[in-house]
Amino acid sequence: MMALPLSGIKVIDLTQVYSGPYATFLLAEAGADVIKVEPLEGEKLRRMTGAAATPYAMFNANKASVSLDLKSAEGGRGMRTLLADADVLVENFRPGVLAGLGYDDASLERINPRLIRASLSGFGSEGPYRDYAALDIVVQALVGVIATTGFPDAPPVKAGAALADILGGTHLFGAVVTALLHRERTGEARAVETSMLAATYPAMASSLGPAAMAGPDDVLRTGNHHGAGRVCPYDVYPASDGRVAIICTSDRHWQRLASLLGLHALASDAGLATMAGRIARMAEVDAAISAVTSTMSRSALFDLLARGGVPCGPVQRLQEVIRDPHLLATGALIAIDHPEHGALMVQRGAIRFAGLERPPYRPSVPLGTDNHLLAAFPAADANEGPLHDTARG
Repeated sequence: MMALPLSGIKVIDLTQVYSGPYATFLLAEAGADVIKVEPLEGEKLRRMTGAAATPYAMFNANKASVSLDLKSAEGGRGMRTLLADADVLVENFRPGVLAGLGYDDASLERINPRLIRASLSGFGSEGPYRDYAALDIVVQALVGVIATTGFPDAPPVKAGAALADILGGTHLFGAVVTALLHRERTGEARAVETSMLAATYPAMASSLGPAAMAGPDDVLRTGNHHGAGRVCPYDVYPASDGRVAIICTSDRHWQRLASLLGLHALASDAGLATMAGRIARMAEVDAAISAVTSTMSRSALFDLLARGGVPCGPVQRLQEVIRDPHLLATGALIAIDHPEHGALMVQRGAIRFAGLERPPYRPSVPLGTDNHLLAAFPAADANEGPLHDTARG
């Protein structure tokens, strides 16, 4: 098998929960050798049981596992052993935690001047929120996701997906790859960082224009309509067995949709020929579409419209998504028999490299499986004590 782009790159992974582990999973999928370093009791997500154990398995495949107490002298020696010939150190602690453990930028440069230091936090290393704890729902709240999700006459709700976590992890992956390219070109190992808050803000694009013109008490939740109200049709329409999302971003889409659904009177209505005209009569357009779609099954409607060039998609339950024929056919999802958790459906990296096979899939391994990598501990210094005992978690 031809080498993947990051083959030979050694990554020390101090990340935890969703965001950081997703970034290092992507690095592993690109060919990097990722060594996940966890506390002796394992990271928080590993300790989840039952159905809650699935995310750990999803985000920590294709990684080696080492367990260390980073606050102890022995753990410090082990960490320095791992870092000595590493290319990248990735962490998603709150700002200051890594330095509190004895690994500030200056110390890391002494250990390995070619080491790239990559950090992800909720809010970044500067600013008034710097030291605040951040989980996905906190970032969703602060960045406007929750305020714009739901219907205008109902309370706001969070997005069902862990948007801030995964967007943060994706940006961290990009930061690492960019830093590796910079080092290749200049020989300089840069520290890079990103934050969940900054990574999630661009996802609010559709709502930002209306927000700039809104009053302080205006509600910006639009249900299943376009965030700025500037596209019609744009909704989740009823089918006989569920709902289907249909979006017409051009007049051509509209003409195709109206023709395929037999809405000939609307198709010939000059007042609906333009986007502006359809927006002005949105309720009428939606009602006419719904009257037809409600008589058809999701699969029949999807097949008719998708083949006809109209952007659409059935609203699938997660039980259907994990069996989606396209995700399975393209290898984006694979079924595995996990040695600890049994039958699981897991994702592969979303990035494909032309002409190259993905690396063989190695399920997440038990804690400390690869502690043999620490066999090269240097001899203990008689004057060496724990690095720090006041580090924040």
